[in-house]
Amino acid sequence: MAKIADSDRFWHRMGDAGYLDQQDRFWFCGRVAHRVLTPDGPLFTVPCEAIFNRHEAVYRSALVGVGSPGSQRPVIVLEPWEGQMPSTDAGRADLLAEIRDLGQGSPLTESIDTFLLHPSLPVDIRHNAKIFREKLAVWAAERLAGRTR
Repeated sequence: MAKIADSDRFWHRMGDAGYLDQQDRFWFCGRVAHRVLTPDGPLFTVPCEAIFNRHEAVYRSALVGVGSPGSQRPVIVLEPWEGQMPSTDAGRADLLAEIRDLGQGSPLTESIDTFLLHPSLPVDIRHNAKIFREKLAVWAAERLAGRTR
């Protein structure tokens, strides 16, 4: 399953997603298993998170899907830099409004309308950058289920 025959050579399937642009540059999009499968098509972690990570208060972000694949709701979970977590409802609302505006400014993320703040994203202790998205998706689903609309 991890090898694909191609004439006299093999490709090794890594589980990563990416594409070549018109200039033959490779663009990494994240892990295939981490893509969010919405009714409008897939969203990939790395390009979407890059939009929100530009905000000065954001240390890192994670795109997760809530719901069944194919009809998942995309959610961006944001971890602010130390000392940047808003302490008031008004501060949280202001930060999330700025984040929403960032998302609306890109065709990659304009369909995302759900944002949550998290004090410290769950990560593999051996690889601080490896976010446990599966745990984070469960956390996001629980948070959203508790909201009233």
